[in-house]
Amino acid sequence: MDKPHQRKANFLATMKAVFWSFFGVRKRKDYENDAANLNPVHVIIAGLIGVAIFIGLIMLAVRFAVSSV
Repeated sequence: MDKPHQRKANFLATMKAVFWSFFGVRKRKDYENDAANLNPVHVIIAGLIGVAIFIGLIMLAVRFAVSSV
């Protein structure tokens, strides 16, 4: 029996890929490398973490803007 393909990238590499994907800045070579090596579960978790950080930063910016008026 064949073993399933093991993904090689660690969670930090996944966070980096998701970070750059938020900006839409990915080279084709990097995208193909990510598709071959990133764990899909890590990508989902990293995306949720990225969204939470983004929302937190937006909320912080709004509170700062409102409080300084």
